[in-house]
Amino acid sequence: MKTNQDLPLMRKATVVWLVENTSLTFKQIANFCGFHELEVQGIADGDVATGIIGQNPITSGQLTKEEIDRCQKDENASLKLNKTIASQIKTTGKKTKYTPIARRGDKPDGIAYLLKYHPDITNAQIRKLIGTTNAMIDSIRDRSHWNMKNIKPRDVVLLGLCSQSQFNEIVNIKKEEAKPELKKKAKK
Repeated sequence: MKTNQDLPLMRKATVVWLVENTSLTFKQIANFCGFHELEVQGIADGDVATGIIGQNPITSGQLTKEEIDRCQKDENASLKLNKTIASQIKTTGKKTKYTPIARRGDKPDGIAYLLKYHPDITNAQIRKLIGTTNAMIDSIRDRSHWNMKNIKPRDVVLLGLCSQSQFNEIVNIKKEEAKPELKKKAKK
């Protein structure tokens, strides 16, 4: 099984281009792009991926013309991704926290819980934990949220907005920050 680093970008578009512009076998194309041979055949027949515009892997630097020519001459040869160019392409960007649609309505309740039971938590920590905006946090903090009368503080872990370990990590950070302040107060 190939990993994402061993596969071309825009795999279906690459399959469409290879089917339309080369005499490679379905098996060769399937192995290169990480599809099943029957999927490639479906794309060639027009049953799958209709409307997808082919993407030339030569212009993107993922394949060379020589590599395609080599594999067209030998049906048993496998296409090899041009690692020098493919490794320079960054495929993973910043991952945002995804909250299912069913859980998005629970975010205000989770924010209210954090503000009530952990008032020293920062907006940045709430944003990281729940995946929300400063505007939402501030509107709940100053009680100007449009649905404030229906917002009830509920545990963020029980709501499924974050894991217990993520929650503990944020709470422990706050405890560590509070320790030096407690020592200063004790000395006075």
